[in-house]
Amino acid sequence: MLLTRLAHVSREVAATSARSRKIDLLAELFREAEADDVPIVIPYLAGRLPQGRIGVGWKALGAPVEPAAEPTLTVREVDAALTRLGAVSGAGSQAERARLVGALMGTATAEEQRFLVGLLTGEVRQGALDAVAVEGLARATGAPAPDVRRAVMLAGSLQTVAEALLADGPEALAAFRLTVGRPVQPMLAHSASSVAEAVEKLGTCAVEEKLDGIRVQVHRDGDTVRVYTRTLDDITDRLPEVTAAARELPGERFILDGEVISFDGDGRPRSFQETAGRVGSRTDVTAAAREVPVAPVFFDALSVDGRDLLDLPFTGRHEELARLVPEPMRVRRTLVSGPGDTARAEVFLAETLARGHEGVVVKALDAPYSAGRRGASWLKVKPVHTLDLVVLAAEWGHGRRTGRLSNLHLGARTADGGFAMLGKTFKGMTDAMLAWQTERLRELAVEESSQVVTVRPELVVEIAYDGLQRSTRYPAGVTLRFARVVRYREDKRPEEADTVEALLAAHPGVLP
Repeated sequence: MLLTRLAHVSREVAATSARSRKIDLLAELFREAEADDVPIVIPYLAGRLPQGRIGVGWKALGAPVEPAAEPTLTVREVDAALTRLGAVSGAGSQAERARLVGALMGTATAEEQRFLVGLLTGEVRQGALDAVAVEGLARATGAPAPDVRRAVMLAGSLQTVAEALLADGPEALAAFRLTVGRPVQPMLAHSASSVAEAVEKLGTCAVEEKLDGIRVQVHRDGDTVRVYTRTLDDITDRLPEVTAAARELPGERFILDGEVISFDGDGRPRSFQETAGRVGSRTDVTAAAREVPVAPVFFDALSVDGRDLLDLPFTGRHEELARLVPEPMRVRRTLVSGPGDTARAEVFLAETLARGHEGVVVKALDAPYSAGRRGASWLKVKPVHTLDLVVLAAEWGHGRRTGRLSNLHLGARTADGGFAMLGKTFKGMTDAMLAWQTERLRELAVEESSQVVTVRPELVVEIAYDGLQRSTRYPAGVTLRFARVVRYREDKRPEEADTVEALLAAHPGVLP
């Protein structure tokens, strides 16, 4: 498949808000694709590289390259070029990356160049996949959409199912079954603004702790235990404590869903960053486990004793979980009888926050496990933090945001009267906001390039964020987690913005 076809569909998908039109565009694309194109096409549409990070950013992109007059570049040729780029290392690697990027761009048309730049810089964000791609794949192959969704859930990979469907047709779906040792995509939760709202929507429900740990799926088959992350990466070798805990359970064959989390000497959860750092550590695992031990805490059972539990209501799955897993290894929970019992849920939320956890998840008792989907039967509730910060700079957008200033550089006031950058965000912006902020920030510009516009620190923006974590990239030593724009505060002066000191005081323990 030519890259120009993919780039065109990407642009069309980004330009339409109609789900049906997105499905039509993707179905047509999949009809044209060969099975071998799929492992490249699907990640590219979602703005991901199959290779992961390859060390190419704005600096490596360098000066603009004269585009090719006619499209000849295939998606497989691009994939091979990016694989070569990812392998570059050692002395002279920066120059070699720039050379390879220039060579790739020189074979691309103007539209293809725009797509590649967006892909390499993380600006390809159509909001199209993966749910819409499943519908498009079903339409392209004549397979029932529910069967495709279930196959993707059980395979843990849209690409795997797409390859099989395009190669062998709808009958290929029968091969995808829940199997111990093969991870499935986890069920996810929507957000609710309050416990009352969540209980109102779900009625009789369970309210469970929301732990600020790392989501894991634990598979056991006899003495063999495998531990997978939310993104289905195998991290078994990094977490010997989890393997040991799974082997102590009475079942011989099961799949459990939960989190790993680290507690301090007082039994309170350590920061997310400490837990994430431990889970991410690949060297000297024994020393890491001694310094930051983690423990699994489970909240769902997908399979027990070889029985597929996915279609059972949550009450049935929890009964199996409670039979298998002792209470100290299960998340705390309380049952709520409906809107008239909201006070019980509010008390449980307050107690959960007091224990140092980040909120609760409210779950419908009659819901099956909808793996790989953000279903309305799980609703997470957690306090939302907000800050008034100053815009220090903004980056030019790509794709749908081409020609507009998008990614904001956010700063808090420092004791010396300056500003310390806390991170960036491009989230939460409407088209109208993008247009307004582009015009306003250019009025404040002190330096402008093809990539970034640096501005006078005068514009205050209200930012919502989920938490704080340590970071060596920023001068205050911290950065915001999941920052997004709420609104601009033109009623506030920059000297009224929040300070670094106040931020740190609101999140004790983040810095040593």
